Amino acid sequence: MEHAGKHALVTGGGTGIGKGIAIALAEAGAEVTITGRRADKLEEVAALNPRLHALVMDVAEEASVRDGVAQAAASRGPVQICIANAGIAEGKPFGDTTLADWRRMMSTNLDGVFLTLQAALATLGPNDTGRMIVISSIAGVRGLKNAIPYTASKHAVIGLIHGLSEEYMKRPITFNALCPGYVDTDIVRNQLPGLMKRFGVDEQGAIDAIAKGNRSRNLLAVDETTSALMWLCSDGARSFNGQTVEISGGQV
Repeated sequence: MEHAGKHALVTGGGTGIGKGIAIALAEAGAEVTITGRRADKLEEVAALNPRLHALVMDVAEEASVRDGVAQAAASRGPVQICIANAGIAEGKPFGDTTLADWRRMMSTNLDGVFLTLQAALATLGPNDTGRMIVISSIAGVRGLKNAIPYTASKHAVIGLIHGLSEEYMKRPITFNALCPGYVDTDIVRNQLPGLMKRFGVDEQGAIDAIAKGNRSRNLLAVDETTSALMWLCSDGARSFNGQTVEISGGQV
């Protein structure tokens, strides 16, 4: 119960990595606000633990984030653990990418992180400890073809945590980024039908095609990312600041 009495906020907490993180934090004693756009998904997760609390919030909308985080803090206290996880993944050749595609990606993956962290930091007093963690991607440390806006957004959030770690250096708050490879989540599973059709393979063949993006050539399990994050939230990680943790089954 290391985090008993703390308030954690996890954006995109209704599915995938965010869901796994939220459950782990609740099991460690934190009161966890999980946010997302779909109330039904959030309520399903919240039903798993009385310390999970659903809040409909769209990270691409400024008023939704500022009002949502303020509401959560009023109910459960300062946001001492903030996990900026919400994001979207879309891909197409660069030449076919429109400005609307670009802006849609940035509004969620970059602007959403900016708004979430700023709102969470505003809830903290001058002596409050904090763990601010962004879920980036291996696309944040290398380039992915046919996914240029996604790649740029994930690089950008790493720059954000680098800058914040310097600006808040004299306060007991850390800023770090997790960079997972391809994780076995709904986002990945939803790509399988298209890959099966495109390459003329069965489901396992499509999974293998995606898993090639990890050095181990296996999809990662959600708990591998969750375990790394829980260490970043621990007291033992209080001097781990402004860093990226790459989880891809080998060197990126």
